Order: sequence, then structure tokens, then C-alpha cells
Amino acid sequence: MMELIPLLMFVAVCGALMLGYPVAFTLGGTALLAAGLGVVAGVFDAELLRAFPDRLYGIMQNGTLMAVPLFVLMGVMLERARIAEELLVNLARVFSGIPAGMAVSVVVVGALLAASTGIVGATVVTMGLMSLPTMLNRGYSPKLATGTICATGTLGQIIPPSIALVLLGDTLSNAYQQAQLSQGIFNPKPVSVGDLFVGAIIPGLLLVAAYILYLLLIARREPAMAQERHEDVDLTETLKSLLPPIALMLLVLGSIITGAATPTEAAAVGALGAGVLAWSRGALNWARAGEVGQSTLQVTAMVFAILIGASLFSLVFRGFGGEEVVTHFFENLPGGVIGATLLVMLVIFLLGFILDFIEITFVVVPIVGPVLLAMGLDPVWLGVMIALNLQTSFLTPPFGFALFYLRGVAPVEVTTGAIYRGVVPFIAIQLLVLSLLALWPSLATWLPGYLAS
Repeated sequence: MMELIPLLMFVAVCGALMLGYPVAFTLGGTALLAAGLGVVAGVFDAELLRAFPDRLYGIMQNGTLMAVPLFVLMGVMLERARIAEELLVNLARVFSGIPAGMAVSVVVVGALLAASTGIVGATVVTMGLMSLPTMLNRGYSPKLATGTICATGTLGQIIPPSIALVLLGDTLSNAYQQAQLSQGIFNPKPVSVGDLFVGAIIPGLLLVAAYILYLLLIARREPAMAQERHEDVDLTETLKSLLPPIALMLLVLGSIITGAATPTEAAAVGALGAGVLAWSRGALNWARAGEVGQSTLQVTAMVFAILIGASLFSLVFRGFGGEEVVTHFFENLPGGVIGATLLVMLVIFLLGFILDFIEITFVVVPIVGPVLLAMGLDPVWLGVMIALNLQTSFLTPPFGFALFYLRGVAPVEVTTGAIYRGVVPFIAIQLLVLSLLALWPSLATWLPGYLAS
């Protein structure tokens, strides 16, 4: 019976979240309720809860997590300065001479926006408001237009620098050290957020290239789905809108890759650069700066509230022996490490229907991460696989979050069915890239190893 308590805790959290209760309070409340019942029944040691204040102190002292509010500030600043809108207009003119040119520009701009915001909802809503009406007016089929926007919006999960990778990197770093300690390695090798950023570059670019290739092929096979008209290009205006944000993102990512700055330091430079860029374009005043600060504060508070609730949940989960239950279960699965990895990927994919990537990162990864890493998996490869898996689950009907975000801003004439049908080819593309990454782990591990040598 004792072994069932960790499973019941997990089921209770999923059930409460599906009923609409706030994530942070659901995690913390479930943990405290289970701990209280366990103390009364004599199966839980209340002394374990004394470790919770130390955990809170560790969260607040974690320098890596400081990158979260700074990357959020950078993304919100670029979004409110309407820089993405200028990029979309000018790139659409550049690509107007090729089939599906507008859709290709949406993918390119969406990838840049995803890299700057790292939040799926913000990217999908922004791209939906900016590009969907234009695409429909140009004669794009609702299916192709909505599928492109939804798929592009989820790129924030895999293209660095993104908040998802920051949180995954920090969580996997702790899990990797725990896995090595369990194997008797008392001088554990670290894995950093920067390693995960570098490991995600090739899979992220591969996914963007696959999207663009699909759009070009579908435009040639079915020209009626992606009608285009040629527009005159103002090269000066295009370069003015394109070069500054790209230079900023290359500066942020390049400083991390070369080791010139930590992710937190690079995020601070990115936030400052986004502010200067917005100010230089006359898009930043005191009122807008206040809006940017408020949005940043709301997102940051949400992330850290969930992290605190998840920390309490994992503490109580381990107090009931949940970690041993998971380890025993994985060790007895048929197929060994391959079977365990497939099961975890399937569970994460299904949980992506009802949980955000933040909850999965803070709740699921600390539970299964140490076990999988102790079985010999590469932490960078595992992190990129999880990020790409979560990205796919955001698109899958009927519960994919990206679909709900776009449905909220799409015109009435665009049906929900059209949105669902539109994302199916992109889901297939993401599953293909996920399969390639599973078959060739070097897609994620080669570049970090090359730069480290």
C-alpha cells in the first residue's frame, strides 16, 4: 500500500489541474495533504519537511534561474516594440517571389520571436494576430495558414536561448549530479544550461528547415493553398528591421557558446540590448516600460511559484519512497534503458496535453531524470529529446495548448477543425525529427563535444 501513495499523489495533481486549480497551489497543497495524512497514519516522517526551507533558500540563491526573468524581459521588450511585426512585413516582401513566401517568412520570423520570448503562448498569439489575417487575405487556405502559425509558435521550446531550455538545463543538472552520486561518483561531472543550448542548435535548425521544405513542396503541389503575389523590396528598410534583432540574438547565444558569458550574464545583455533597440526606434516610453515590467513580473512570479510548489511535491514524493518505486519499476521494464526511455517519452508526450512545460520540467523530470541518467543516457541528448517531445505535445489535437492559443485570436470564419487538420503535417515533421534524434544522438551531442574539445 505504501508504494501506491506516490502514484496517488501524481494522479491527484493531474486530476486537480484538469479541474482548473492553479498549478503552484495544486502541487504544494497535494504534497502537504499527503504528508499530513502520512504523519497521522505513521508512514511519513514529519522531520523531512524541515528540509523545505533549505530548498527554498537554494532556489532563491540559484544564479542560473536569474536568467528566467531576464530572458522574459528581453522577449516582452521585443514584442511590445513591434519589432517582430516590422520583420514579418519586410521578410514577406523578400520572399514574395517564391511559392509560399509569406508562410516561409512566418516560419523565419516565428523562429526569431520564439528564440527571444521562449513562451509558446506569447509567440502563437503574436504571430496569429500579425500574420493570420494577411495570409487569409492573400488566399492561403485556413488549414495551411493556421498549421504554420501553430507549429512556428512552438519553436520556442527547442530554439535557444529559450526559457524552456534554461529550466530544463537547471533541472537536468541537478538530476545528473544525483545520478552520479547514486553510482558512487563523489566528484560529479556538471552539465550546464549552455551545454543544452548548444545541443539544441542543430535539431532546432533541422526542424525549421523541415518546416520550410514542407511549405515549398505543398505550394508546388497545391498552388491554390498558398497563393502569392510579387512585391517590391526596399532593401534598406529590410536590413534596418532584420539586422538589429538578429545581431542581438547572435550576441546573446554566441556569448554563451563561446564561454564569454554565463546564460544569466548573456540574458542581462540581451534584456539591455532589447531595451536600447526599442528606445532607438521610439517604441519605448514610461507607460510601455511599465507594461513590460508588469508582464515580466507576472511570468517570473508564475515560474517561481510553480518551482516552489514542485520542490515541496518532490520532497514529499521522495519521503514516501517514490524515487525507489520509480527506479525499481524502470529496472524491471522489458527492453532495459530503451524501454524506459520510450515509456518516459510517451508519458511526457501525454502529459503535455494537460500540463505546461514548466510543470513537467519541475515535477516529472526530477522524478525520472536521475533514474534514466543513472542508466547511462547522455544528459544533453535527454534534455533536447524532452524539449522536442514537449514541443510536439503542444500541437496535438484536441488538447494542444498552441491550438487553444490560436483559436482565441483567429477570426470566426476559421473553424477549429481547420486548425486541427492544419497541424497534422507539422506533427508528422516533428515526430520525424524526434525519431532522427533518437536514432542519431550525435545530432544533439556532437556540437557540445566539438566546442568543448
